[in-house]
Amino acid sequence: MSEYFVHESSYVDNGAEIGAGTKIWHFCHVMPRAKIGERCNIGQNVLVSSDVTIGKNVKIQNNVSLYTGVIVEDDVFLGPSMVFTNVINPRSHVSRKDEYKTTLVRKGASIGANATIVCGVTLGQYCFVGAGAVVTKDVPDYALVYGAPARLRGWVCQCGEQLNFEGQRAVCPRCGDAYSKQDSVVFPERDEV
Repeated sequence: MSEYFVHESSYVDNGAEIGAGTKIWHFCHVMPRAKIGERCNIGQNVLVSSDVTIGKNVKIQNNVSLYTGVIVEDDVFLGPSMVFTNVINPRSHVSRKDEYKTTLVRKGASIGANATIVCGVTLGQYCFVGAGAVVTKDVPDYALVYGAPARLRGWVCQCGEQLNFEGQRAVCPRCGDAYSKQDSVVFPERDEV
């Protein structure tokens, strides 16, 4: 018995690595050299291209394509039908496979339904990208961004609740974790040096 589950309608190519406890649902394709960590849940109609790396405990909702150049760290949520790109200036008649850009999604980030992530950006730890956003530049840790193009709209706790800073400090109304802000950089107070 396999350490992971793959629905019979899905394809996992030779050379793909899949961690224990991962579930891959209907009509998915995992290509060679893709790496998927432990305890991931991959919804219907998901493509994981060659050389994509996905960390542990990642939740990928239906209709998401992760193209070569995408790196997803642990505990990330990818909402339904959100989109990654991997080339800045695609043309059907011009091969740009040697120009793929890296897109990094840091630990704990959440990306809402139908958001578009233009390649070459980094989404910071525990950031929250709102549904339908178009991300064209890096997103800081704990940032809340939405809109087209996405703009900084606030800050969020690791548990996903919006933070309201009074001066340089905020306390999450849901879990009670405290955060500090210095020069537009937000971090949990337990991480202060």
